[in-house]
Amino acid sequence: MQVTLFTGAAEVVTGESTGPDGIRTGVAVAVRDGTIAAIGAEAELARRFPGAQRVDCSGCVITPGFVDSHTHAVFGRWRADEYALRARGASYMEIARRGGGILASVRDVRARDEDELVELTRVRLETMLRSGTTTAEIKSGYGLRTEDELKLLRVVRRLAEEGPMDLVPTFLGAHEVPDEYRGRTDAYVEVVVREMIPAVAAERLAVFCDVFMEPGVFDGKQARRILEAGLEHGLVPKLHADELEPSGGAELAASLGAASADHLGCVSDAGIDALAAAGTVATLLPATLFFLGKRSYAPARTLIERGATVALATDFNPGSAPSPRMPLVLTMACSQMGMEPLEALVAATAGGARALRLEDGRGRIREGAPADLLVWETSDHREIPYRFGEDLLAGVWKRGVRVA
Repeated sequence: MQVTLFTGAAEVVTGESTGPDGIRTGVAVAVRDGTIAAIGAEAELARRFPGAQRVDCSGCVITPGFVDSHTHAVFGRWRADEYALRARGASYMEIARRGGGILASVRDVRARDEDELVELTRVRLETMLRSGTTTAEIKSGYGLRTEDELKLLRVVRRLAEEGPMDLVPTFLGAHEVPDEYRGRTDAYVEVVVREMIPAVAAERLAVFCDVFMEPGVFDGKQARRILEAGLEHGLVPKLHADELEPSGGAELAASLGAASADHLGCVSDAGIDALAAAGTVATLLPATLFFLGKRSYAPARTLIERGATVALATDFNPGSAPSPRMPLVLTMACSQMGMEPLEALVAATAGGARALRLEDGRGRIREGAPADLLVWETSDHREIPYRFGEDLLAGVWKRGVRVA
């Protein structure tokens, strides 16, 4: 098979560590058959792989492709009308009470067919890819009826089959209580448990099962019932936890061995310790809190210092995080949550892979890993979050093939 050498890079960020050994200098990366064949001195790899094609990365930084482990990328229309209301001071929950929020997207998605949603989502995935995301999780949750939740997950499956981006599907039937079950949340939980989850599992449409656990939506008892039902059908738990108010979500996620607890803007000290002890990834979504105008963010530094694994993701959705661009998330992580640039890069690559339980090396540059690589027009990895708003990305490779 043809070998490609990525040569001349000022830095190679491996994703293996947030310490000095996580950045390698004076090395080239050899790619063969879609995987990383070797990392080492350029002269050595040139001798080992004579006749290799070369990608000149002189003066650039090479990083792994981003693994965006929390998105809601399948939706219909944008919700700029709500943005205008929010700018005038309306809260997230007030907009929801007016008929906006998640349920506005639900009504819209129910009226669209699968083909239309595929076309709309494909364009968004292309934007994500051009911004460096090579693997993404996508949730359902804008259907809230069995047939519509299945429709959303089939959209994800179809787009995953198209490629080039790897897509990981999550069932989020418990994203909100639909209008027809308003005031009857327990009855809706039974629909999720007895009808939706078995149908999703029968078609093998999802890897994970998620719940939006928040006061006024689903409580801890309801979330546990849904996630345990998902486990019984082979779906790994994830949880929207402690986003707007402390609710014990992190503790619940840890007790169930969830892959990740996401948001965590109001996580408790006990929740932080529980996540660290259980190995449940803390997935932080600073773009959401920024967009909602919140003044405080998830305690990234405390999570890191207490031993939790941190991932960064976009939460891309039409209501509270309408940007799919991971570099902006890195900037927010550094400027608003006190993460160092290398910590943010590792959280957005290897951390995201761990949140999705991807064990094939995605999110890392190491021998045997998929060759999902980004080349940046800077010689210093710190400039990726520092020079926010500037497009420094020179190229995107997915399994060794240039895709952007």
